[in-house]
Amino acid sequence: MRKKFYITTPIYYVNDKPHIGHAYTTIAADVLARYYRQKGDEVFFLTGTDEHGDKVAKSAEENNMGVEKFVDQNATEFQKTFANLKISNDIFMRTTLREHNESVQIFMKKLHAAGAIYQSDYEGLYCRGCEDFYTEKDLAEGLCPVHKVKPELVKEKNWFFKLEEYLPRVEQMIESGEMIIEPASRKNEVLGLFKQGLKDFSVTRERVKWGLDFPIDSSQKIYVWVEALQNYISAIGYGRDDKQFNKWWPANVHLMAKDIIKFHAIYWPAMLIAVGLKPPQKIFAHGFFSLNGQKMSKTLGNVIDPNAMVEQYGVDGTRYLLLSQFPFGQDGDIKESLFKEKYNADLANNLGNLVSRVFNMIEQYCDGRIPKQLPSPIYLEMIGEKIEQLEFDEALKNIWQAIAKANQLIDSNEPWKMAKDANKKEELNELLSQLASFLSDLVPLLNPFMPDVAASIVGGLNADKIIKGEPLFKRL
Repeated sequence: MRKKFYITTPIYYVNDKPHIGHAYTTIAADVLARYYRQKGDEVFFLTGTDEHGDKVAKSAEENNMGVEKFVDQNATEFQKTFANLKISNDIFMRTTLREHNESVQIFMKKLHAAGAIYQSDYEGLYCRGCEDFYTEKDLAEGLCPVHKVKPELVKEKNWFFKLEEYLPRVEQMIESGEMIIEPASRKNEVLGLFKQGLKDFSVTRERVKWGLDFPIDSSQKIYVWVEALQNYISAIGYGRDDKQFNKWWPANVHLMAKDIIKFHAIYWPAMLIAVGLKPPQKIFAHGFFSLNGQKMSKTLGNVIDPNAMVEQYGVDGTRYLLLSQFPFGQDGDIKESLFKEKYNADLANNLGNLVSRVFNMIEQYCDGRIPKQLPSPIYLEMIGEKIEQLEFDEALKNIWQAIAKANQLIDSNEPWKMAKDANKKEELNELLSQLASFLSDLVPLLNPFMPDVAASIVGGLNADKIIKGEPLFKRL
């Protein structure tokens, strides 16, 4: 029986256009989805956009647009960008879709029926940028630690989720590994939050106009974070298609950046427990990256459009450059100035040159046909384990070490000299057969990361006659 693998990215805010931060998380999820499909597993890959809340409505207003038109426009930008990056998602979930709303209404009613929510007055410090409440001790010199603005004091009558009631169970699940949080530093960070005295949280907002209706109280809208988290279950038919939902839930991996770990690792599993659902199996929160030593910011003008990267480096070049920079779980700095150098060295000179050399020699010396079926002498380290552990940079390092060995094999044997010696014809045929086998073995390792390149190599090897053809990567 085929195993199932359900992978999710966070759904991205549509208050602005996609940047390489969104691309980074989504490409990583795509590598996992492609890898597990290649293994023969049944995969469901979810990404999408979060389209409600104050922040989105305010952005629409600043752009002199109606909010519906604004979210349609920006959601389309995300879809186009992900198509450009060859993201193989099975669904693009928008929180403005009718299906999402239907599932959310059912979930909220179940929370109410379970006695997990109650009505109360609330007063708190609210950051519009985060769409989250802060206590005084959370602030950095009186400012929101993320957006560096003074939060506003908000007084409202809201509905609250009884988080404190479910905290011991959530903490126990994390400590026991029933719900895995990775990397280990992030798990420790989450466990530290339990010691800070987490309180019940608001699931509705009284003053927000752009959001989903709360089915229990028509004066309220559902708090944007609460309904956004439910996209993970609405996308697979929660409350609408039990067969589909039971097939995929729980998620195998929720993938995200570390800034939203609290909502995913504490609030979300607590709400799931309250309605009798299992928590996700794994939550992986990767680090932040800076760009050329600075935080990415529209103000600084250093936000990179992934579509511009694709235009310059190609789809597979962009995917490679983003995932090979530093360990996926850690913070790191992306040096844009080194993109061209790394592209030329790793892609044009190493991988591209290897494929061109092998195809060219088979065309010239063997009439375009692989002489024999011989195994490659180069050991290709199994990278599956590294991909499953989300060690993408390590997986790529191992692949490129093998590519370097194949190029060294050519340089040390000098097949162009062997071709001039009739006595070395057999030796030449064996060498080229081994190199062709190496390229064939390389394809499934490259495919999750660089699907177009993998397809080009397969196409070249399987052609009636192998020819050098166009280079995989043109030097910049």
